[in-house]
Amino acid sequence: MQQSNGYIIGFAVAMTVILGGLLSFTAVSLKPRQQHEIELDTKKQILASVGITGEDKMKLSNLFDEKVEAVVVNAAGEQVDYSGNVLKLNVQKEWKKKNAAEKLLPVYKVKGDDGKVSSYIFPVYGYGLWNEIWGYVALEADLNTVKGVVFDHKGETPGLGARIASEQIQDRYVGKKIKDNSDLKGVVMLKGEGNANVDDYHVDGMSGATLTANGLNKMVVNYMELYKSYMSKAKGTAAVLN
Repeated sequence: MQQSNGYIIGFAVAMTVILGGLLSFTAVSLKPRQQHEIELDTKKQILASVGITGEDKMKLSNLFDEKVEAVVVNAAGEQVDYSGNVLKLNVQKEWKKKNAAEKLLPVYKVKGDDGKVSSYIFPVYGYGLWNEIWGYVALEADLNTVKGVVFDHKGETPGLGARIASEQIQDRYVGKKIKDNSDLKGVVMLKGEGNANVDDYHVDGMSGATLTANGLNKMVVNYMELYKSYMSKAKGTAAVLN
């Protein structure tokens, strides 16, 4: 039976409304679960920077809640009265702020067995060759020695710049120093791979990924500079966590 044009148009409009409503309902229903998964994954990455890994996200989440205190500071090293969930603070958005004084900077303090801070974890954000890169730099309680790093990327070249997300590259940072006395050095990735006699302030490079390495170096140094005042104030306080 042939249907009229009016019937066909009405049917199409009705289906659009119904399907659109179902999609909207599904998106709203899943949003809390998605946010929960993002928070669990963030905790997992933060803990990985201090060498705590595992596949059980809930177990890692409980460990995070037990061991980690999150605060927000500014570039002057002052703790900011931040009432929100620090894990949800948008580091990318803060990175894009032109005025360093306006940036909100999360700090994650890890509690050791003696109740004192055993390491500090600093989120970092920047730009590689093709797109944004980010990660976490963890320092020992001396706020100079790198305990570990986690880096990730949005679109660096597979097999080249994308190697920043590999353990092979990240392990090179462990034990390196960010300062020579009070002189901030950062940890700089060298050009080329297979460099000999790499000192405490450098790591070996990645073949064919010089521009990604340059972005990585800039990111690490920029953020260590942003956190420099906080580190100066925190150093030697032997802070005890609750």
